Amino acid sequence: MRSVRRVYLYTRFERFWHWMQALLIIGLGITGFEIHGTYTWLGFAKAYMWHVRFGLALVALIVFAAFWHFTTGQWKQYIPSFERIGVMLRYYTQGMFRNEPHPYKKSELSKLNPLQRLTYLVFKILIAPIFVTTGLLMIFYNRWPEWGLNWDLGTVATLHSIAAFLMLIFFIVHVYMTTTGRTLFANIKAMLVGYEEVPWEEADVASVGD
Repeated sequence: MRSVRRVYLYTRFERFWHWMQALLIIGLGITGFEIHGTYTWLGFAKAYMWHVRFGLALVALIVFAAFWHFTTGQWKQYIPSFERIGVMLRYYTQGMFRNEPHPYKKSELSKLNPLQRLTYLVFKILIAPIFVTTGLLMIFYNRWPEWGLNWDLGTVATLHSIAAFLMLIFFIVHVYMTTTGRTLFANIKAMLVGYEEVPWEEADVASVGD
C-alpha cells in the first residue's frame, strides 16, 4: 500500500493564474530595474513600453482572478486566522530545520495555513493595490488635469517603487517557501499538475480526487 495519496488542490485556472502572474511580475521586475537605470538591455524606450504592457496585462489578470475568486467562493481561502500563527512561526523558524512534521494539514477547502493566509491577505489588500494604482496613475499621468488630480508625480513614483520592492521581497520569499514542502520540489510540482501528494493520515481528512 502506498504511503502517500494524491489530493487535488489547484484547479486549471488557479495554475494558469499563478504562473501567468509570476511571469508578469518577473517581466515587470526586469523592465522596471532597467527603467531605473540599473542596467541597459532593451533600452529605456523599449523597457518602458514592455513595462506598461506587462502592467496592463497584470491588471487584466487581477480583474479576472478577482471575478473567479468571488464567483467560486475561493476568496474564503484568504480569511485570516490567528489561531495557530505561533505554531506556524515556530515551524518555519525551527521545526522544518529539525525535520519535524508540518503542523498544518492541507485540504481542497483549506489550502493555506494561518501564516500564509495572513501574508497573502496583506499582499492582496495592501501591496498589490498600491503597486497597481500608482502604476496606472503614472501611465495616465497626462490625464491627471482632466481628472482634477494635482498630485506630486515624484511621490506617486516613490510609492510605486516601494510597493514594487515589497512585491519583489514577497516573490523571493514565496519562491523559497515552495522548497519547504514534503520534498524540495513537491509544492512546485503540485502547482504544475494540480495534485499534491500527502501522507495517508492527511488524505483521510482532505478532499481527495484521483
